[in-house]
Amino acid sequence: MKTRKLLAGLYCTLAGVIVFLSIPSDCSAQLSSAQLSKGKGSTGGIQHKTWTEYGGGNDQSKYVDFKQITKKNVNQLQVAWTYSTNDNVATSKFNPIIVDNIMYVLAKNNSLVAVDIETGKEIWIHANLGGLRSKRGINYWESKDRKDRRLLFNLGNTLQEIDAKTGKSILTFGDNGSVDLTEGYGLDPATISNPTSSSPAHVFEDLIIEGSTTGEGYFSTPGDIRAYNVITGKEAWIFHTEPREGEFGYDTWPKEAYKYIGGVNVWGEFSVDARRGIVYCPTGSPTYDYYGADREGQGLFGNCIIALNARTGKRIWHFQMVHHDMWDFDAVSAPQLITVNHNGKKVDAVAQATKQGFLYVFNRVTGKPLWPVKEIPVPQSKTPGEHSWPTQPFPTVVPPYNRQVITAKDINPLWSAGKRDTMLKRLAAGKSGLYEPLSTEYETFTMPGANGGALHGNTASNPGKGIVYVSYQEAPSVYKLGKTPPSTLRVPISADETARAKALYTEKCQTCHGPDHNGAIGPSLVNLNNRLNYANFETLLESGRGQMPAFVHLGDQATADLYKFFSSPIVARNFGGRGGFGSAVSAMPEGPVVESGGVPVKDKGRVRVQRGYPEGFPVPPVKYDMNASSTSYGLGFPDLLTPPWSGIAAYDLNTGKIKWNRALGTVDRLGKDLGSPKGSQHKGMLVTATGLVFATCNDGRIYAYDADNGNILWSYKLPREPDGLPAMYEYKGRQYLVICSTSGRTDRTKTDEETFRGYTVLALPEIKK
Repeated sequence: MKTRKLLAGLYCTLAGVIVFLSIPSDCSAQLSSAQLSKGKGSTGGIQHKTWTEYGGGNDQSKYVDFKQITKKNVNQLQVAWTYSTNDNVATSKFNPIIVDNIMYVLAKNNSLVAVDIETGKEIWIHANLGGLRSKRGINYWESKDRKDRRLLFNLGNTLQEIDAKTGKSILTFGDNGSVDLTEGYGLDPATISNPTSSSPAHVFEDLIIEGSTTGEGYFSTPGDIRAYNVITGKEAWIFHTEPREGEFGYDTWPKEAYKYIGGVNVWGEFSVDARRGIVYCPTGSPTYDYYGADREGQGLFGNCIIALNARTGKRIWHFQMVHHDMWDFDAVSAPQLITVNHNGKKVDAVAQATKQGFLYVFNRVTGKPLWPVKEIPVPQSKTPGEHSWPTQPFPTVVPPYNRQVITAKDINPLWSAGKRDTMLKRLAAGKSGLYEPLSTEYETFTMPGANGGALHGNTASNPGKGIVYVSYQEAPSVYKLGKTPPSTLRVPISADETARAKALYTEKCQTCHGPDHNGAIGPSLVNLNNRLNYANFETLLESGRGQMPAFVHLGDQATADLYKFFSSPIVARNFGGRGGFGSAVSAMPEGPVVESGGVPVKDKGRVRVQRGYPEGFPVPPVKYDMNASSTSYGLGFPDLLTPPWSGIAAYDLNTGKIKWNRALGTVDRLGKDLGSPKGSQHKGMLVTATGLVFATCNDGRIYAYDADNGNILWSYKLPREPDGLPAMYEYKGRQYLVICSTSGRTDRTKTDEETFRGYTVLALPEIKK
């Protein structure tokens, strides 16, 4: 039986060829002349001339065809205006939407604010959207006549809209203004948690295409991709990333796996070929991420790039970049849609960067790799119950941008002799490799790790020239599996500790983990000590993980308070509607507030139900997770390796070669460009037609690189660390660069109150007439 499944899986994936010959029958209609015409432009922008979508436009290239700021004058950029978020919330991932003379930003304790793009003056404020799931951005849609303009976002477990002109909720959308995203899976809605995404959805014509942030534990929500009508809120289509019986890929899982397996979700960035009507979807790992005894098989469509008909949700082609993932190698960054010269012909291609350090390049229409991809045998797991996949797909021509193994020579020479010697001994006692399986017997040094390679916001391109830029992290993970604890340990907590922790949780954690600790964007924190010991929890706060930022300045007392707070018994609240966060209880910010909170959501009387295995399923007698890791999820060593620790690689995909590769970031205490040693760069890039690549960085700066050779032409240190995509627009003949800078202070001599937190807008000096 196993042999038959193995052969079937290889038939689907070997060299990435066979599967692409099996294109669904709707593909011919998909590529008809009518569909090849220009898209409807439902985000209201002209491609590469506006910034009406997260990442700039439909193709997520972060490319702008503006000519004013050049290599010669970029060093003259100066502050044109600023807008303070006027709060203590780190909204630093937010990428503004810019339409006509209005910029839409997140500010003032989770309020959406419309500001004038020339002065920063507030036009309206929709206050107290505390349940806003995506802190990275929102979506914009407009009708053909531009009379109907809408902002779309996930609030709690709902999809809601507000009028982009007035800032008020649109009550004709969905059910009195909201769509319940726990429904429509074909599963009990009470078992669905985290159906919304930490990244913005994607608008195409009259549809909004939704991903999700399902969680990473056992029995998480399945990551099905869904599209909704932006006018009515009705579900237009659904693509099951964990296939149902009779669907393609169902036999790559155990029977009825969709009933208990979670993940396989798009929590990063969609890209859309608007002319052809194709949406490209990078998917994450199946859960549980690091142990797959209950999900034996190849596991389609985990860790894939999937090309779907954006109007119907039908699969056109797919390619799986990791089979039966055991390393949390999510595909997150935006697929880059480029045109290249290949074998003497112009080819429309799509390039997908990965956590593994690979850049895969495919024909955008057929899915055939531009250069061969070989299935190569990899080490096999010896963990009880685990059946790892025998091969993994390796690109043959396009070189990786990351290191993919750790040797003794790679251990950081800047560490103290004692610290370095200890790590060398651990490395010698363990194993290292890109696809080295995790073990219960020794530590696995995975390179790149779960926070390495390319993450969200980490790709950009010059589409017409076939150049792709990848911002990457040289961040390893150090793993060791242990048995999942069978019971919960209660940790006593005093009234004072509870009060302090509750206030801290409300400020820094609630948006991602929910008011009841049961999970929202992030996973549930209920009974956290059942899954994470204190040392690992402390490391997690200091280093961050995946979508979670680092909280390096909380202090010992706050860390201890939070750990006890999460470890104490918590009464689960009703699992009904969760869309109207803050409307009645939060204070109003100063300014032109037009409305507060989301729309009222009807309480449907649901009580949260845990998903479980189907009747008769052979449940593994023992489960394993990362509790035994010497660092939480293996992420405690962002500077383990020799520098640089982060960089930007520029690929010329006309040839498949790297043009240049430069460090991204400066270590001020060393006075060197060594890359940033903080681990994950949840940052972004922006590419201009004048040959500039702008990149934000963990060191608190934005850099301008020469797109031809990677030389740094300019840098600017912000008052606070940026943690998202820069944006760019033109207005009245002047070009503006926007950076959201609201995270940690870059000047430690100043207090939070003394340091500007908000949006900094730069431009060339205004020419006086």
